[in-house]
Amino acid sequence: MTAQDSATRTGPVAVTGGTLLAIAGVLAFSLTFPATVWGLESFGPWSLVAIRGVLAALIAGGFLLALRVPFPERRHWGAFAVVASGVVLGFPMLTTLALGTSTTAHAAVVVGLLPLSTAAFSALRTGRRPSRTFWGAAFAGAAVVLAFTLQQSGGAVSTGDLYLFGALLVCAAGYTEGGRLARLMPGWHVIGWALVACLPLNLVVSAVALSFEPVRLTAQGVTGLVWVAAGSTFFGLYVWYRGMAAIGVEKASQLQLAQPLLTLVWSVLLLGERPATAAPLAAVAVLLCIAVTQRARA
Repeated sequence: MTAQDSATRTGPVAVTGGTLLAIAGVLAFSLTFPATVWGLESFGPWSLVAIRGVLAALIAGGFLLALRVPFPERRHWGAFAVVASGVVLGFPMLTTLALGTSTTAHAAVVVGLLPLSTAAFSALRTGRRPSRTFWGAAFAGAAVVLAFTLQQSGGAVSTGDLYLFGALLVCAAGYTEGGRLARLMPGWHVIGWALVACLPLNLVVSAVALSFEPVRLTAQGVTGLVWVAAGSTFFGLYVWYRGMAAIGVEKASQLQLAQPLLTLVWSVLLLGERPATAAPLAAVAVLLCIAVTQRARA
């Protein structure tokens, strides 16, 4: 029985469970940027991303092997390639490069545009047409995020922002294809096989990057690496794809509007950054948009 069948048969119970899974994914993702900043204390950007992928692939591969999960059918390889290139490779690399020049808070707010990007990709890919209310609330949330970003950067778009906008596009495509695959198989199979597919490349990049980038191991640096590998990349994507399969890509994506605000909280508690004065107003506006999108019929 597929995740879609399960949601259909159990009705509100499956939808509630899917929402909780998607929220768990958002919580895991909200710690990614602070953990990445910690990881950059010990590793260079290329080393951090490649080692992160290697560790996550070893975790996923261990589960796949232990449970004897069959290899994906050939007809799904194209979708897996999109997930791997967008979620496993593109997004981590581009955001890590961006965090070399941007603060965690600034990067988190820019990535707040991800829900709208994901909803747009999903609508184009699946042919589904969410309601006008849904789109109105989604655009409003994106406008709040964009206004907040421009206000923080003085109205200019930096190189770090370009990295982040590129990360939005590749991640939205990966989320959309991953959400579709998660309707046909368990979500952890989706991210597990995508991680394993990238293992050879990440091993090569790790070896090359470690020969050029210095390594200075610290407790925070190692903790950051472990979290982005096990917490964000494996666990976070596992529960996220399961949630998307149960409640739909569009609705799940709008829950991510809360992610930049959660990351702002972590940036204060874990990194000592000072929140922007406009953050509370942005938080209220974005949460209202989330409430509207969750009530609107897709």
